[in-house]
Amino acid sequence: HNEEDMTAPTNPQSSLQRKETAAPKASNGAADLTRRMVCGGLAGMIAKTVTNPLDRIRMLSQTGEHGAASGTKVTPFQLYRSIIKNEGVLGLWAGNGANLLRVFPSKSIIFSSNDFYRGCFGKLYWGSTDVYLANSGQLPWGLSFLSGGLAGMSASAATYPLDLARGRITGKLAGPGGKKHYKGIINTVLVTAREEGFKALYKGITPTLLGAMPYEGIKFGTVAMLDRTFPKKKDNVEGGSIANNVTRKVMFGGAAGITASLLTYPNDTVRRLLQLQGSKGTTAQYDGYLDCVRKTYAKFGMERFYRGALINIIRMAPNTAIQFGSYELLTQYTASYF
Repeated sequence: HNEEDMTAPTNPQSSLQRKETAAPKASNGAADLTRRMVCGGLAGMIAKTVTNPLDRIRMLSQTGEHGAASGTKVTPFQLYRSIIKNEGVLGLWAGNGANLLRVFPSKSIIFSSNDFYRGCFGKLYWGSTDVYLANSGQLPWGLSFLSGGLAGMSASAATYPLDLARGRITGKLAGPGGKKHYKGIINTVLVTAREEGFKALYKGITPTLLGAMPYEGIKFGTVAMLDRTFPKKKDNVEGGSIANNVTRKVMFGGAAGITASLLTYPNDTVRRLLQLQGSKGTTAQYDGYLDCVRKTYAKFGMERFYRGALINIIRMAPNTAIQFGSYELLTQYTASYF
């Protein structure tokens, strides 16, 4: 017998075993993605609910739809008093239902797709997924920025009509007698589509997509940069390790939120103005993004683009801190179940 005859034949059982092990891996991958989506959505909902009063004041300051004469400067405290007077304490949480309906899918897509894009870039940068994970999932700032930006654009495109509805609900103060212009997120979407056409649901999507790339990119990029600059300490105690990771993400998230909001706020103001045009009680009309910038600057000057920026910074620091901290906590505690 020659050596070729001595070679053991291919075992059909080993081939079957490989297929069986590949199936659980694919299944586990889908389950892990679902877990990260749920954790991201819940983290966003927690952060939004806690900071919604600040967000409401910021939105009214930004849109100028607060009942005062056009161009009048109104302080955050005056806006707070106006909300309480016109809508009661619950007015501080006006639009929170719309927020949560929008935030859960939006943040679930952002956090999970950011992890997905990081995995793809990590494999390309390090040569393999194993090497990427062996290096604690670290990436250069540019790739972290890109993965976060792509995640932000993905989420914005998928959930934009909900974002527009939320902008119209929270961006207007109730009229005399507490009469509200819109009643809930579904009502806002239906009324907008009926009165202004289906395309109106995508008013302001251009600055939203343009703003999502740098905004989310700066947030995730800043967190990743701080993560590399201040590496986590190794802790043998599981509970202590989780607490340490969450604390770090809370601090990094707060810093990232402030940085991103400062750099992208003017674009966000233009986005809100475009969303409100054509809505009940709003007379301003713009022929696209650049026309909105030109008319707003000509009438109010550069200051108009930063109206509400201070309250936005005060809001964004805890909002982003809670988002990243909650996501880290939830993913750490649920990791053993998948």
